[in-house]
Amino acid sequence: MDTDRAVPADAVVDPVAEPALRAHARIDLDALRSNVAALRAHAPGAAFMAVLKADGYGHGMVPCARAARQAGAEWLGVATPQEALALRAAGLGGRVLCWLWTPGGPWQECVEADIDVTVSARWALDAVVAAARAAGRTARVQLKIDAGLGRNGAQPADWPDLTRAARAAERAGAIRVTGVWSHFSCADEPDHPSIARELAVFRTALDQADDAGLAPEVRHLANSPGTLTLPEAHFDLVRPGVAMYGISPVPQIGGPESFGLRPVMTLAAALASVKRVPGNHGVSYGHTYVTPGETTLALVPLGYADGVPRHASGTGPVLVAGKWRTVAGRVAMDQFVVDLGGDVAAPGDEAVLFGPGDSGEPTAEDWARACGTIAYEIVTRVGPRVPRVYVGEQA
Repeated sequence: MDTDRAVPADAVVDPVAEPALRAHARIDLDALRSNVAALRAHAPGAAFMAVLKADGYGHGMVPCARAARQAGAEWLGVATPQEALALRAAGLGGRVLCWLWTPGGPWQECVEADIDVTVSARWALDAVVAAARAAGRTARVQLKIDAGLGRNGAQPADWPDLTRAARAAERAGAIRVTGVWSHFSCADEPDHPSIARELAVFRTALDQADDAGLAPEVRHLANSPGTLTLPEAHFDLVRPGVAMYGISPVPQIGGPESFGLRPVMTLAAALASVKRVPGNHGVSYGHTYVTPGETTLALVPLGYADGVPRHASGTGPVLVAGKWRTVAGRVAMDQFVVDLGGDVAAPGDEAVLFGPGDSGEPTAEDWARACGTIAYEIVTRVGPRVPRVYVGEQA
């Protein structure tokens, strides 16, 4: 990575937040709406579920949910029931699916809130039936099969029993099975042999659900990479997650622009300190970086408590004073340093860690490469100390 890449002086991302903000994550909701439209065009025959788990992949669940609805998303999807209930508390109506349940979860509250709940085993079916009876209403249930990922979902050997039991509960009026679904294990590797195997398992599961007498509204399997690269997996509904936020789930094939997407988050901070230091001066804990000569050091007031990976020590790219810099020394809890060499900056000037990239700044994918991870982690780990500043909000 060229981490000392010069860019035009007027290409620095303009600050949006108040001057008093130490740092901010700017969230471009117009970009999110545009991404929803682009993704829908990749799966024109399928309904769209906007996946909003983990606080909208770090972007803010509720504002992103509203923007996705405005762009035509028929469904909202979250991992936990608490996330689903928070959407309802914020006034988000329509269809919401949640899928990560543990025994004793708020089944009745979700049934009463008209949330579609995922069932992956008989214990969960028993729990939702009991909740429906206690609530005095029919629960909306989606059955999940483990097609090969090895996480949640019923094993194929247990699937016929689960579908028969679900149909019996449906006949009794306790539940209505609204969906059957699964999740790919390697859709981000489009030629991986598991894809064909898991498609076959899923199709068999659909046939068995039909044999049990179930007639779900939606059958769904495609996540972000499946939506973009596997049209045979679109079925009735697609579930884009990270792609909706403008991050390519298959960077080895193409960046977001290859799919008509634009990154939604820009992470920036105001420099807290700029000072001259002599050569052979240690920088940050452990002195893993020592200045090669007299230089200028700039202090960026973001650290691992804000979500900046400690693995970015010595590698993370930052745009400061019109050039890409590299984190000098270790990332600390609240701050890190960049070496400006002979360049000039002042306290309050903006440092941009990542953004869309079209103004010369690094992207979340650049950070992922620098840290040996995926861009999903880079955006989702931006912590609550960093205010989200929304642009493109609609009434």
